[in-house]
Amino acid sequence: MGHGARVLIERLRMRQSNVKALGQHFLNNEEVLDETMSLANISPEDHVIEIGPGPGVLTERLLQTGCDLTAIEIDSGICEYLRDTFPKINLVEGDALTEKWPTANKVVANIPYQISSPLIDIITRTTSIKQVVILVQEEFAERLVVEWESDKGSLGMCTMLDWDCTFEMRVGPHCFSPSPKVHSRLVTMTRIESPENSKLTKMLIRQAFSQRRKKIRNTLSKAPKRISRVSGWHAKAYRDAMQSIDCEFIDERPEDLDLEDWLELARLLEDARKAMG
Repeated sequence: MGHGARVLIERLRMRQSNVKALGQHFLNNEEVLDETMSLANISPEDHVIEIGPGPGVLTERLLQTGCDLTAIEIDSGICEYLRDTFPKINLVEGDALTEKWPTANKVVANIPYQISSPLIDIITRTTSIKQVVILVQEEFAERLVVEWESDKGSLGMCTMLDWDCTFEMRVGPHCFSPSPKVHSRLVTMTRIESPENSKLTKMLIRQAFSQRRKKIRNTLSKAPKRISRVSGWHAKAYRDAMQSIDCEFIDERPEDLDLEDWLELARLLEDARKAMG
């Protein structure tokens, strides 16, 4: 039997106060933790990464499964507390955005809200990770899952190329200590096979949405800055290909396009590049 969320939070508070700059709002609701673990479906064969374990309310649950767990925590005081509370924990002390991640197949975390977007990028680039269960700010979850037409943006559209994302339990401010001013949401992400030309498609989406009020003919007239990172491409080849293609949505704004349209645009560009040699 574990300590439980409220006991773990109180033990940490006896050592130090919450650091507002790190967005430390600690989950204290056992039902939300139950749902997180149910969605994650952890087995002893899993290698799990937890980001921002804080007082260890989720850490305790993960360790009880017998999985291979690596926790990444930036707060040195919390790291000392975690080592004392969970002596066998595999803990990486540092910034999850810059530290080298171990090979893992799952991420399960109540992630710091202010680094949600760059964390999704890192998770996506870490190809060994196949399943993710995260608790995030509800507004971010809506943009990630593209719950509504108005949520269309580069975050959700690019994420859809690599993940099947699902809205899960809604979590109120009262489930945290201290209570944040926003609602939160559990989100599950299951990796899918990325479609052809997905890297080029992401560059097109990000460039277009950086000036989302403009027509994509204008925003995409210049080559993306990192176009040379896509095999076979360079700035001149991009400009020549863009000038040669014709599609019905080239004069639309980015939010008017569905994912299939972006993939079609990337395919047209790739075909034009190959045709020009």
